[in-house]
Amino acid sequence: MLELAVELGPRSYNISIENNLLSACGRLARGLNSNEKALLVSNPKVFNLYGNAVADALDAAGFEITVALMPDGEEYKNLEIASEVLDAAVGARLERGSLLFALGGGVVGDLAGFVAAIYQRGIDFIQIPTTLLAQVDSSVGGKVAVNHPQGKNLIGAFHQPRAVIIDPLTLNTLEDRDYLSGLGEVVKYGIIYDSQFFEFLEDYADNIAQRDNETIAQLIYHSCRIKSEIVAQDEREAGLRAILNLGHTFGHAVETLTGYGTHRHGEAVVMGTRAAAHLAADLGYITEGERQRISRLYKRLKLDFTFPELDPSQVYQSMLGDKKVSGQKLRLVLPRGIGRYVIIDDPGQDRLMYAAIIAQQE
Repeated sequence: MLELAVELGPRSYNISIENNLLSACGRLARGLNSNEKALLVSNPKVFNLYGNAVADALDAAGFEITVALMPDGEEYKNLEIASEVLDAAVGARLERGSLLFALGGGVVGDLAGFVAAIYQRGIDFIQIPTTLLAQVDSSVGGKVAVNHPQGKNLIGAFHQPRAVIIDPLTLNTLEDRDYLSGLGEVVKYGIIYDSQFFEFLEDYADNIAQRDNETIAQLIYHSCRIKSEIVAQDEREAGLRAILNLGHTFGHAVETLTGYGTHRHGEAVVMGTRAAAHLAADLGYITEGERQRISRLYKRLKLDFTFPELDPSQVYQSMLGDKKVSGQKLRLVLPRGIGRYVIIDDPGQDRLMYAAIIAQQE
């Protein structure tokens, strides 16, 4: 088993990665919580694949499980569905010491974690991510939220899980589009933090595209390692953790303007990172050769997503609604070479609109 610790003092927890780990989730959870009542949040698609195995493992460990299923899709990550899951928690008579399990991708993990954060002022929850995006990114770090019609993740909290349980074999049933969406989040770690990881992605791009199990396990481990290091230094995004938003300011604008669900989150992050790379080249933070190196890796990983043909002025206005805006000034993370970053304030409307236009033409 591959294991990592997210070091956050009394809120520290382990990330466990191993094939067939779903069958051990009850044992792992029981070592963290002795309360009988638990809520298992998932969606019908994931639950049909893995719900019974997880429920049986939890039942064998002595948990009294209530299941709450939410619809599948980013457009359902909202207050209305969160209220329905809260109703299920109340109906199950969950106590302050009870556990909530999030079985699914990033949407399930974000919404279920948000419910755990606000139910009885906060109960424990465990992430069991089943998509690559959730395994390498959203399940780690305690950022939980739901969307507002005017912006993504505007309603949320910081609420760390008690554990993250990752079974890479769940990726065998993942659709190609969802797998590629997860890779979109993976590449950002190499671009802004770890040049050796970027080289690993270049060296093993063919294996990754072909879903080689051993390579994917290492990819998940190193992605979680990098995110754990960053979160341990900056839990509440006061500084360093902001670098994980590479591509997200442009990307969230794409998601908002095209309607949640039109583009996968990882697809939007790739589109946003391409725009951010153009902006970085325009400002002199990366060379044109480095920008092309990023673009080549995306193509080798089959992440050749093109920024949609949106009105650049609307893109800019949507970016101003991002939660990272302060005093009407945008703060953006940009690559500085490969493996380093720079955070800039308000590069100007014209430069931002130009980056979006060039990204559309790439």
